[in-house]
Amino acid sequence: MASRSKAWCCVPQCTNSKQKQPYLTFHKFPRDDDRRRAWIWAIKREEGPQFNADGAQVCSIHFSSGDMLTTAGGLTKIKQGATPSVFPWVTARPSARRSMYERSADRLGFDVCSSEGGSCGRDDGAVVGVSVGLDHDYLQQTPGALDVALARIEELEAQVRRLTLVQELQLSRYCVSDSDFHFYTRFPSESIFRKFWQAIEPSASVLVYWSKAQRMGLEAMAETGPSPQRKLPLLDEFFLYCLHTAVGLKEKVLADMFGVSISTVSRTVITWANYLFQILGQMPLWLTRGEVRRRQPQKFREFCPDVRVILDCTELRCETPSALTLHSSTYSTYKSHTTFKGLIGVSPSGTVTFVSKLYSGGISDKEITRKSGILGLLENGDAVMADKGFLIENMLSTVGAKLIIPPFKHKAQFSRQETEQTQAIARLRVLVERVIRRVKEFHIFDTVIPLTVAGSINQIWTNCCVLVNFQGPMELDHAAEVATPSVL
Repeated sequence: MASRSKAWCCVPQCTNSKQKQPYLTFHKFPRDDDRRRAWIWAIKREEGPQFNADGAQVCSIHFSSGDMLTTAGGLTKIKQGATPSVFPWVTARPSARRSMYERSADRLGFDVCSSEGGSCGRDDGAVVGVSVGLDHDYLQQTPGALDVALARIEELEAQVRRLTLVQELQLSRYCVSDSDFHFYTRFPSESIFRKFWQAIEPSASVLVYWSKAQRMGLEAMAETGPSPQRKLPLLDEFFLYCLHTAVGLKEKVLADMFGVSISTVSRTVITWANYLFQILGQMPLWLTRGEVRRRQPQKFREFCPDVRVILDCTELRCETPSALTLHSSTYSTYKSHTTFKGLIGVSPSGTVTFVSKLYSGGISDKEITRKSGILGLLENGDAVMADKGFLIENMLSTVGAKLIIPPFKHKAQFSRQETEQTQAIARLRVLVERVIRRVKEFHIFDTVIPLTVAGSINQIWTNCCVLVNFQGPMELDHAAEVATPSVL
């Protein structure tokens, strides 16, 4: 019978309701158990916590014209034994060409179609189903046959869901040569990219999407295990993150490229930013004094033997906050814009050994050095090289370290030794600037950073700085031999 004014249709993908479509009629599920199960099966639903057929209704648009009748009083009813059969997924494929899902299904021994059986949704809108022939007389006469049939159906539907993931990796479409890998991922070659992927794949396979982690909390997340089936292959998720950071592609572009929603892109980027931050954060970046000296080029051992780290700051432009207090603290007089500011430490061999978190752009070089925690890593006798703007000599003396800056003597001519020492210091200063340039080659930093990503920008910044170590040694000059950072 027709239902009340608040009725709505329970069929998936149908949004009809009595309030919006008053010309339709809405019909409750039959009381007979067999007919009730037939209706539930037809609409592709399953009774459980998310669905109860007792209060559910199906609108008249899902019944064929032959299933409906009108009484003398003008009421619209359903004929005895009728079952809903008109659905969006019950449509024959217009193309005669068989898809890769159908060809793969043949090899597994069952039929994939779009007209019968259970359906499997995909992001591109196509619906893949499995057709299962059932002998109703056999099911009624054989004890336990229905349970066996339902178990087989669930097994086949699981295989169909796996088939929907048998798709060409986006990585293989865009990255063919080493230059492609360097452009799209900032890894210098396919070999380095594959080695990095092999190292992180085992732990990445149990990733929990950020939205699920927020809802459940860390303790519940550990109990329930990884997120359910992903919409993208795991390697493509990592490639998507690389495209966002290395190439600077926006979420809308990535959503169109990978055939997913913008929210899926955002969730994937945040998840991978936090995951890589945890993984890369476990790497021992800070080198011992012996390691620094062993890798130091011969030219600098002569004039700067005690240099442990070369420090410099860099700034990333960010969106201007509306609050005046925030605007004042983030405004940088050097950039004439609101910025985030970070401190980077580089060893004389060109390896990134220290990365601070991002601070507001108004902070001074002295204050960011104090807050970053690098003073606790220095030892008595260490030398720190920095620009003249780092007024940290007194601060370093408290831990037994000394500051080395280019000499500023007002004399007509330097001695030969002073000239060579000045050149050595200048080359080391250029080294940290080149490392920062490599960080800035992650094109996510090309544009103004929105305040909406402030929750994950620290993780992205740290990841980009650490991944610079995978790009190979820095070339100081033709005579200097620079050791390759042993990151891999």
